[in-house]
Amino acid sequence: MKFILGSGSPRRKELLAQIGVFADDIRAPDIDETPLKAEQPRPYCARMAREKVAAVLADADDIVLCADTTVALGRRILGKPADRSEAEKFLRAMSGRRHKVITAVAVKRGDNLWERDVMSTVRMKSLSDQELNAYLDTGDWQGKAGGYGIQGPATVLIPWISGSFTAIVGLPLAETANLLIAAGYPLYGERS
Repeated sequence: MKFILGSGSPRRKELLAQIGVFADDIRAPDIDETPLKAEQPRPYCARMAREKVAAVLADADDIVLCADTTVALGRRILGKPADRSEAEKFLRAMSGRRHKVITAVAVKRGDNLWERDVMSTVRMKSLSDQELNAYLDTGDWQGKAGGYGIQGPATVLIPWISGSFTAIVGLPLAETANLLIAAGYPLYGERS
């Protein structure tokens, strides 16, 4: 049995290490992440996690974990910004408001699939132009859903959350541990 992390995210790798889980291999899937017409954020996020885990080639006894994190402002899905201008639009839209962060996790072993999603609420402070531009200048927005990462420089922009901090970062650890145990991963034991 191998444990395969189907993600190129260094944050997910670091989060898994916190619970003593280390990938034998990393295979980031390449899928189309375009939302379907009128698709809601939560079903979209769950579909992305399922499609990612299905796209990772693995032996029947291997355990594969994939996840997707989606930022939602109402029904609007805020993906990874294409450029600084789009990141600025996302951040201005969230400024002074609450938004949802959904992280869906899918684990497969052979033909079996276990999945779970976690939704958290995040409030972003009202951003001044100076704060917004200072954050954008860090480049931290690149490759991050909604244009920010709560664990980095944007932490000063987030005065309040309700939910799972690790899910907002990109992997809800309590739920992920349960999925891995269900799939037969020896979380607290020795691996052969």
